[in-house]
Amino acid sequence: MARVLLFGRLSDVAGWREREIDAPFLSALRARLGTDDPSLGEALAGPGVQVALDQVIVRGDAPLNARTEVAFLPPMSGG
Repeated sequence: MARVLLFGRLSDVAGWREREIDAPFLSALRARLGTDDPSLGEALAGPGVQVALDQVIVRGDAPLNARTEVAFLPPMSGG
């Protein structure tokens, strides 16, 4: 199972910060999270949300394995 981490407002929306979830691909993981919690699915699809697999930002789909760390990162703000 992949280790899924939510940061910032994403963890606030979900009500959790870390979970173990079984999914073969990132797209399947996103779909499962959205099905289980539509509010979280909407937040993950929002502009500026990035995904890091094993601490490397990825775009698009990617395979996952039992040791993959998947981190969903909200848009950064600063000033």
